[in-house]
Amino acid sequence: MIAVDWGTSNLRAYRLDRHGEVRDQVASANGITKVAPGGFPAALLDAAGPWLRDGERHVLLCGMVGSRQGWVEAPYLPCPASPADIAAALIEVPFAEAQVKLIPGLSARDSAGTPEVMRGEETKLIGLMAPLNGDGLVCMPGSHTKWARLAGGRIAGFATYFTGEAFAALRDATILGRMMTGAAIDPEGFRRGVARSGDAGHLLHHLFGVRTLGLFGELTEAASAGFLSGLLIGHEVRAAMPPAGTVRLAGDAALIGLYAAAITQCGGTAQMPALDAAAAGLALIGEQAQWN
Repeated sequence: MIAVDWGTSNLRAYRLDRHGEVRDQVASANGITKVAPGGFPAALLDAAGPWLRDGERHVLLCGMVGSRQGWVEAPYLPCPASPADIAAALIEVPFAEAQVKLIPGLSARDSAGTPEVMRGEETKLIGLMAPLNGDGLVCMPGSHTKWARLAGGRIAGFATYFTGEAFAALRDATILGRMMTGAAIDPEGFRRGVARSGDAGHLLHHLFGVRTLGLFGELTEAASAGFLSGLLIGHEVRAAMPPAGTVRLAGDAALIGLYAAAITQCGGTAQMPALDAAAAGLALIGEQAQWN
């Protein structure tokens, strides 16, 4: 089977054997925003053509390729959702060279009834179920960080935090960015930001301190970006993590390192399962899919 994690900016394709093991893989920057209208079949051939010519006839896709801006829009499947539920909701995608199926995203609602959505992360969560025995709290850092609850072998629900995109906007488009030099996250500045997130007051009040600490010479320009990052991630962790909670992290290595540091500083335990969660999830869902 060919399995493809196709996001907004990047594409990762795997060739899996009948046991779900990765035999080969390729990666490219040909995310959905780089594909012209009507160009998805050609883009798939470009990524996986050699495997298709070698006889592969089943292709499973996940990620933003199933969004309104992607190849085919797949409706969201409501939580709670099991691997079997997701496999039963796969969408057929027209493609001449093979049978292509698309994994739907998931939806949920918070305690106030506001909708939540994800595309792609649900596949990683399925991949993490086996090592977590179907239960646990998972954090997937990114522009829109997801905190998901696994319970009884199902994705029970999740919450999204706008932290990554907020950091970029505050750094690049507000007066706070004028107090910063360089893009590196200073570890000590980050630690101070996480500590500040535990003080009384609101995030919006704490944010202005990024400027005033600099004005009074109490925060260097080199440490300001780290302080801002720690402040935002610290507020997120304190809101999403139960006291002394255990959090499994999956995703970008650099962001995982920051979240692990913040989780530990806030009194939790961070764990990083050693597996490619996307490949594992694609393999598991592919095993349960109905193929011709």
